[in-house]
Amino acid sequence: MTFPTTLLLAFCYASVALGSPHSASTFAGATTSAVFPPPDATDTSVNTFFPGPEQVGHAGPTPTGDEAWVLQTAPAAPLKQDVYPLVDPVEAQATVKKPSFDPVRSWGNLSPWFSVGDVFGLPHASQAVPSGCELTQVHLLHRHGARYPTSGSGPSAFASKVHAAATSSGFSASGPLEFLNTWTYKLGAELLTPFGRQQLFDLGSAFRVKYGHLLKDFTDLPVFRTTSEARMVDSALHFAAGFFGVQQYQDSYHQLIMIEDSGFNNTLAPWNACPNANNEISEIGSQAAANWTQIYLKKTVTRLQKHIKGVNLTTSDVQAMQELCAYETVALGFSAFCDLFTEEEWKGYEYNFDLDLWYGFGPGNPASAAQGIGYVQQLVARLTQTPLTEFATSLNATLDGNNVTFPLNQPIFVDATHDTVISTILVALNFTTMAANGPLPTDHIPKHQTYTSQHIVPFASNLVGQVMSCPASNKSKDKESFIRFILNDGVVPLTGIAHCSANKDGLCPVADFVKGMKQRIAEVDYAFDCFANYSVPSPDLIIDGRMHK
Repeated sequence: MTFPTTLLLAFCYASVALGSPHSASTFAGATTSAVFPPPDATDTSVNTFFPGPEQVGHAGPTPTGDEAWVLQTAPAAPLKQDVYPLVDPVEAQATVKKPSFDPVRSWGNLSPWFSVGDVFGLPHASQAVPSGCELTQVHLLHRHGARYPTSGSGPSAFASKVHAAATSSGFSASGPLEFLNTWTYKLGAELLTPFGRQQLFDLGSAFRVKYGHLLKDFTDLPVFRTTSEARMVDSALHFAAGFFGVQQYQDSYHQLIMIEDSGFNNTLAPWNACPNANNEISEIGSQAAANWTQIYLKKTVTRLQKHIKGVNLTTSDVQAMQELCAYETVALGFSAFCDLFTEEEWKGYEYNFDLDLWYGFGPGNPASAAQGIGYVQQLVARLTQTPLTEFATSLNATLDGNNVTFPLNQPIFVDATHDTVISTILVALNFTTMAANGPLPTDHIPKHQTYTSQHIVPFASNLVGQVMSCPASNKSKDKESFIRFILNDGVVPLTGIAHCSANKDGLCPVADFVKGMKQRIAEVDYAFDCFANYSVPSPDLIIDGRMHK
């Protein structure tokens, strides 16, 4: 970073001042400001590289739902009681009171993101930059915000079953299910909900508060990336509006929209370039979850069936009712389905997502590391400012081989993707502490569960790679470049990465991290894991996302 001459002189004068050690600096009270975009950074000649969503197409399904009416339907009005991302001077000194159990945090990947604390195993680490270090670069990978259910999934199937009963032989519900007598299905499919849009706007504004000073180091407009699905484009634009400002964002950066569809390579939607992510190998997660569903909801079906006649409930129906609690809440602000279930049933629901993610796109799937390794290659290219020249994974030679659409010298990188992609990237990065108690059993919840989807990939999940300059050792004044990763405000240990040692702040020298990532890239056999004809071993004891030959 370059300092103004007057500021450097002020530092010099301050260091030789003859007065009290508490004497004010000569620049105390001076006015400082920042200007972004940088002067002369706008270059309209590159605009053709960044077509809008209408030109890119491939938006996916876009049916919308009914309007929310939470002040009419909920038993209490919603209240905003925090100032995140600001630090309340009172709350910072007070003990935060938390309920003993909060169902919202048992919705797995349908939970809205929250600060997870030390859940990943570093109790003394903080997302705040360690003392003596200076932040120089950040790499943000975030999920889209809260959305409607995917097309044809459990909630809409349950609604169809209820409606079919209502229009044929009829049904009657009583007690806790009485609301079903007048319930209607108000959800769309796949698009962001209003709350989901707010999540990304808030994430963008919070990111500006946390890392905005790095904008001073730009000389050109940033390039941020997303995929072409409607909720991905909306998420990226709402993030940008929060980060840059509503009236400023369209002229403050370039939004790269990469096609998410079959036949297109895309590291933020890598399954399209990996056949084994689209066949029976990809189904082992849903199979494991289905096995667990039959166990944890068996008694629940019997309990709820007593309150409805004319509709025969199954475990799939009851699980869809749990999903409706989550989806209606993030879409409509409130759901009567939420009060139907006990704490034990919600914990069972949470573990259902853990199993689905672990075996479908996590450490237990043999094609997971291969799907995430393309992003790791991009991360190494950015950290070393080395252009990509080999494109044998999910990398896109056209976009990733072009320094306009894939610049290497940005102080801030922002990529928007899906929950399953974040999961595969975490596996590819070899964050092994998350897989510490794997493989996961499908007939009970293990003690000391380390792989929890609500902490890893909730709605608007955000993984931040912080690059910083720190003293090389406690006895040295020389600075060295370090990196660490913050997932939903929780620092992640890097001890599973070759050449990275245990560190209370989660730090690893960038040079060592890059060595470890190059070793990881070399050991992941993309061609075999994604294209070979193999069967998943039974029992599935894989914990590193690779198919070992």
